[in-house]
Order: sequence, then C-alpha cells, then structure tokens
Amino acid sequence: MRHHNFFRLVLIFAAMLLFSGHSYGLDLEKKVVKTKLKNGLTLLILERHLSPTVSLYIRHRIGAVDEQNGKSGAAHLLEHMMFKGTTTIGTNNYAAEKKILDAIEKTGTALDKEKRKGQEADPKIIAEFANRLKKLQDQQKKYFIPNEIDRLYTENGGLDMNASTGQDVTTYHVSLPANKIELWARIEADRLLHPVFREFYTERDVVMEERRQRVESDPDGKLYEEFISTAYKIHPYGRPILGWEEDLINLSPDSLKEIFEKYQAPESIVIAVVGDIKPRDTIKLIEKYFGRIPASREKKNVIPAEPTQTEERRVKVSFDANPMMIIGFHKPNAPAYDDYVFDVLETILTKGRTSRLYNRLVTDLQIAKSISAANGVPATRYPNLFTIFAQPRHPHTNTELEEIILQEIDKFKMQPVTNEELIKAKNNIKTEYIKNLESNSEIASTLSYYEVLLGDYRYFADYLKNIDKVTAEDILKAANKYLNEKNRTIAVLNKKDK
Repeated sequence: MRHHNFFRLVLIFAAMLLFSGHSYGLDLEKKVVKTKLKNGLTLLILERHLSPTVSLYIRHRIGAVDEQNGKSGAAHLLEHMMFKGTTTIGTNNYAAEKKILDAIEKTGTALDKEKRKGQEADPKIIAEFANRLKKLQDQQKKYFIPNEIDRLYTENGGLDMNASTGQDVTTYHVSLPANKIELWARIEADRLLHPVFREFYTERDVVMEERRQRVESDPDGKLYEEFISTAYKIHPYGRPILGWEEDLINLSPDSLKEIFEKYQAPESIVIAVVGDIKPRDTIKLIEKYFGRIPASREKKNVIPAEPTQTEERRVKVSFDANPMMIIGFHKPNAPAYDDYVFDVLETILTKGRTSRLYNRLVTDLQIAKSISAANGVPATRYPNLFTIFAQPRHPHTNTELEEIILQEIDKFKMQPVTNEELIKAKNNIKTEYIKNLESNSEIASTLSYYEVLLGDYRYFADYLKNIDKVTAEDILKAANKYLNEKNRTIAVLNKKDK
C-alpha cells in the first residue's frame, strides 16, 4: 500500500510539473503541421519517432444530425457500406458484378415499394420480388471478395482499425507500420472516390437487428432513446444514431448516395497523421491521392436550433429490468466558457469514490448502485446537455434517488464549492489529460476531433489553461443559470409489472 501511495504522489507531482505553464500541450501544438489541400481537405501532421509506426485518422464532419427527416440511420448505415469495397477492392470482375448490382437495386427498390403498401400489398408480388432478390444476391457473391479492406490492413501489420458514427462526426482510423502509409492512402482515397455499396439490403437488415439488440431489447438503450428524444423536440440531436425503425426499413441506396455527397466533400474532411513520418513527404503523398477528390459545390445543410426549454419534461419507460434514471439540463457546447465549468462540475459530482454524489448516494446512504455525470451529451457541434445517470439500489426507488440528487444539485446553487474540491477536480482532469495524449493514436484522435468539430485543433493546447481559470463563483453562476427545473428533462425506467 505504501508503494502504491508513493507512486500515486509521484504521478501527481509529475503531472503538476508537466503542466506548469501548460508546456506539454504547447509543445505538441508547435510541432503540428497544418495544411489545406486545394480542394479544401484539412491535413494535420505530427512527427514522432518513438516507434516505426504511424496512426491515421480520417474524420468527416458528417453524422446523424446531417440526415434528412425520414431518413434517420443513413449515416450509420453508410459507415457500414464503406467497408464493402470499391470498383477495384472487393471484386474479381467489377464489370460483370455491376450488372447484377444494378439488378439488385432495381429489384430491392420494387420490393420495398410493394411492402410499403401495408395491408394492401400483394403477398404474391412480395414473394416473387424477394425470391428474385435472393437469386441475384447469390449470383453477386461469385464476384464479391468480402472483408478485403480488413484483410489488406491486417496482412500489412494494421492494428486498432475501427470506424464509428456519432451525431456530429464519422471516423475511420488505423495504425500501421510507417512504411505502409501509401497503402492506406490508396485504400482510403479509393473508397471516397469509387465506393461500391455492396450487400445493401443484407446490411440494412444487420443494422435493424443491431437496433433491436441495442435499443428495443436493452433497457439502457431504450431509456436513453426516450430521454434524448424528450430533451430535444426540434433539433436532430433528438434522433437516434441507429435511426428510427420506421425510417431504417425504408432506407434506399439513394438515401446513402445523398448523404455520401456531403461525406465526400473535402471541406468536411480532416485527416490526422501522427508517427514516424516526414511531414513534407507525407503532404505530397496525401495530395497525390486525396487531392483528386473534387471540391464540393453543395450548399450547407441548415439545422434548426432547439428552442429554449420553458418547463420540466418527463418520460417514463416500463421494462423488465432494474430501475434506472437519467436527468439532463440544456447548456452551451464547446468552446463556450461554461462548457469548461461543467467539465469541472462533472468531476466534482461523480469522478471517484470521494466525489459528492458517489460519496452521498453510494457510500453513505447506500441508496444507489451506480451514479455518473456526463458533460456534453449527446455531442459537441451544437448546444448539448449536462446529464446524470443513476440506478437505485434495491429496495430503494427512482423517486427516492431523484429527490436526493436534486437536493445535492441545489447545494451548488446556494454555496460555492470548497477550494479543496476545486483543486482536486482540476488535478483529476489534468491527470486524465496526460493519459489521453500518450500514444500516437490518442494524439491523432484528439487533433482531428477538435479540428473537425471546432475548426481548430489548438483547442486541446488551451484546454487546461481554461480549466485552471474556473472558479467556485463560476460554478455557482452556471448552476443557478442552467441546473433549474424549467431546463430539466427526467427519464425513468421502472420494472414492468408481471
């Protein structure tokens, strides 16, 4: 135990030294080379010769918020389709395959059209189209080489390969030996220039099953979906990333082509390259491949602002599961100063066993199984929520838990936090910050994230300076301004009566 405490003290002392003058973030910032290609694509490069590897992030400032009404889930389904290859990757004869792909799309569209008639649909016509679609899909398999992008990366030493779709942004990343960067550029530029949306109808079924498992059959997912759609009435943050079921079932290949046009626009793309590279050579290489993407002429999507909430909103969910609850308050998004204030408040509330809510609800009163706060739900591009997730411990109820949580929140409105709490929270944030800037992959992730969302990767370099500025008075003001009943949404899940 003595060794553990000593190590912890050393770590905190090292962190304090490391961040004195915020030199760590500034040193990284100075070394980043930022370039804009002629077509508008942004490139961030950081040379680090710690190992002969490179981490590569591509982020598109396109997510679920950019979908058209009635076509929710299109961005997430598109991410799946981007792994199906191109006109040269994933096929042994694209010319022959394309004829079948065209027939698949035509048949699938006709099948969907008939199904949409509901009770008036002709079962014989549905069966005929479904049978024809199945035969065409079987024929197409002769030409399709599945998972070829995965195989190319894996066989060439690729690690940490993944993709994700959020409300704000879609991300693709991989880490490779440094001498394989041109392979990456060829693959990624090719799937932006010549993607082929193979297995569309099969993959749509996969996503619908994913929705069933993660939302319809999952209490956490079901409660969160109800919470977020209650908190947002106008803004598309209220739509689920996976899409509404009635939208998903009607998504067409044209739906994906519409969002892909936004996706492909170079001005919405940020690439971060961190590792054992030479910046000048890397810029030339990326210009060679990604510079071919045509500049976009598309008008920007106008997303309606969420009106100010004027009264408390509540929603109840019945589910055969243990009770749980979510409480959320509307607030500004980064880089607004109040967003930093809520980062500090989040830490004071629930980070660690001695944090206010954990200590009161889990340790002292023992009425909660778990409690956590999250600043910035569901995303960052637009005004978001400060949110608390909690589960009562049996036999206690959501009602009891809510009462104590709201009492604790009210304390922040009446009395400033102690200097000890403030210093501890800031040190926790600083220590976490160090962890998030250790590896090439984490740095590439951070740089590309802030550049694509806030238009400036240097946000990370100023972050700790702004956290240091936060005072007890700032927290008191923010709590009184935002953490009030009229600005509150509460979602509760109670166990369904048998």
